[in-house]
Amino acid sequence: TEDEITLFERDMKEFWIEFKSVYNTEQINQTLALRDSCKESIEVLSAKWSKKLKEGDLMIDKIQEYNNEILQQSKCISEKEEQLREINLNEEEELQKNLTDSIQELKEELAKQMEILSSKDKAIKEKMERLCKSKVLFEECLGLEIRRIHNEQLQFIFRHIDHKDPDKPYTFTLSINEQGDYEVTSCTPPLDCIAEFQLKVRETNNFPAFVANIRKAFTALSYK
Repeated sequence: TEDEITLFERDMKEFWIEFKSVYNTEQINQTLALRDSCKESIEVLSAKWSKKLKEGDLMIDKIQEYNNEILQQSKCISEKEEQLREINLNEEEELQKNLTDSIQELKEELAKQMEILSSKDKAIKEKMERLCKSKVLFEECLGLEIRRIHNEQLQFIFRHIDHKDPDKPYTFTLSINEQGDYEVTSCTPPLDCIAEFQLKVRETNNFPAFVANIRKAFTALSYK
């Protein structure tokens, strides 16, 4: 190193002063030549090592620069990963919110459907109850028999219409459709006015009049 070189030169000078007091001029000249040669070699080595030291310093600076770049890139990668995690978290939260909203909408729609179904079912039951309550009155006053048959339908059987054959049955079958309206599903013998009677009872909800009108129509038909 430079400190070692300086120390070496100082030792050489001390050696030279001591040497001159002992040896003759020729020996001194030879020694001087040797000293100069050594000094030149030392200078060459010093320059060479100084260059290598500078190159080493540059290399260290370059390595430090690379380390700084790596640290900066690592920091940038960490920031991007954190942003990605936040994005994924937000997407999951948004997806969960959408699913929750969809489930809530389905629940509300189901509740509405259940309410509508319950209302329709209640209306049908009320109408069926009114029909059953009228059963006795119809049987006594109109010679009518009412039977409950398949699919929650009621069959109305009139007798004592044909004076030639009092036991001859005149029938029609009644149900309540999905809209809660009265609907005649069969009529024996067929009556052309059934559609008209059916429409009228839907408008007025006067069921006794509806049954009475059908019986009148059967009676009129028996005289033909």
